[in-house]
Amino acid sequence: LQPLLQSLLGTLADIDFEYERERDYISSRTMDTNLKIRLLEKLKQHHRERREPYLQQLALLHERIHQIAQ
Repeated sequence: LQPLLQSLLGTLADIDFEYERERDYISSRTMDTNLKIRLLEKLKQHHRERREPYLQQLALLHERIHQIAQ
């Protein structure tokens, strides 16, 4: 189970790093403030959607580990 846990955590870290990089890029751009806000909100929503399946898998893995430990 540990390799799966490490893989899930690594994937989440990659997703978070990519989100932060893209957010910083958009934030640093010179553009209309309303457009920037919309782009950042869309990016945030996309980030949440990408993370969700991995968070669900982590919750299931946590439950399995808890069951084994009992």
